[in-house]
Amino acid sequence: MHDERSLAWDVSGKGHWGNGPTEVGLDEDTDFAYIMGLVRQAYEYQMGGD
Repeated sequence: MHDERSLAWDVSGKGHWGNGPTEVGLDEDTDFAYIMGLVRQAYEYQMGGD
């Protein structure tokens, strides 16, 4: 995942329950459009895209 702001991190092997091995931080100062770009990257990866 291309994340210039380092808002996503690997949680695999940490006993973290969720839907995948990556967690993304979102707070009031975070740009929601940027987070949605990360979501799009993950979605396209899962669907076999670039």
